[in-house]
Amino acid sequence: SYGNGERKPNGRPKPRHDGKPGVAPRPQHAATDRRGPRPARTREDIDLAKAYAIRAQREKDERIEAERVKQEEARLRREAKAKLEELVKDKGLNDAAADIARHFPYGGKIKRIYVNADQLKALNAGELGVLQLNGRYVLVTAEVLAEAETVFAPSVALKVDPNAPAGDDPYADPKYQVPDDLVW
Repeated sequence: SYGNGERKPNGRPKPRHDGKPGVAPRPQHAATDRRGPRPARTREDIDLAKAYAIRAQREKDERIEAERVKQEEARLRREAKAKLEELVKDKGLNDAAADIARHFPYGGKIKRIYVNADQLKALNAGELGVLQLNGRYVLVTAEVLAEAETVFAPSVALKVDPNAPAGDDPYADPKYQVPDDLVW
């Protein structure tokens, strides 16, 4: 007899019961619910459940459609950026020897691009513009800037309109004007 932890000839103890070691077997009870029989569902309960199911399905469809629209917009954006990159290829006028920083607002921050004296005058006159492409700022002609604006408008970082009115700027008075060629 090999009961109660005695070892079998193969070296393993005999299990006490069918199941996990150290866990007492559960008593077998009849499958009776302690709460009693379920009450029959009323018509309102069924209608409410249907309404919730319809609402959940509609919300799921809306989420799927929103995701599809988002992916389509991302695809169009990628295509527009690729077109822009092809358009601007070899048309950048950035000068590696430029030493004048031209500051401009873009994306809620003040950014800068380095230009030479002639480019600064042309940029301030609206003959040149700045594009943001792959995290860099590219100096381009006004014609290329106009084409780029039609392809992908958010890439236009600086477009100077020399004919634009000054607006309600209290410093628009000529006595406050800063020369365009001022280096700071």
